[in-house]
Amino acid sequence: MVLGVLTGCSPEYDAAELEYAGDYSSHPPLAVVGYPSTGTLEITQQVVWRIADGKAGVLAALTADEEERADAQKTAENWIAAFRKGAGGKVTAEFYDEGSYRQTVVLYLHDTGQIKQIYVLPASANARDGWGVHMREPDPAEATAVAPWIPKKPGELGSTVIP
Repeated sequence: MVLGVLTGCSPEYDAAELEYAGDYSSHPPLAVVGYPSTGTLEITQQVVWRIADGKAGVLAALTADEEERADAQKTAENWIAAFRKGAGGKVTAEFYDEGSYRQTVVLYLHDTGQIKQIYVLPASANARDGWGVHMREPDPAEATAVAPWIPKKPGELGSTVIP
């Protein structure tokens, strides 16, 4: 009887929370530089995890804007092809500026020496709840390009964008 009472008092978790907990425990920890919000950190982790897992459809679903849906699938495929190996290892995410509306995030994939810049922003009402990622890089060259302002190592600019 005590077991039944205790079980009834335990918190209930929804599927998204259980999935997040499983993902968190089955992937290498994400190192963080800068000041992410809870939302920008969570979406960034999911992007890295989906790239590492090679789940293009699930990665594409993280798009911030329904209008990007056509480009999101191809972008996801490009990101996985280019960054999957590195995303499965040690990754540092540097969050630039403050994250209340939009945040530039630079991913440093240490095992491969690659660098990937993403933009996280509130998702449109038609796309998904919470935060999403800008996914309009259907050209593989665009998906792997590194902007000239991005430092070679995390923390060199003090997490302030100076384009």
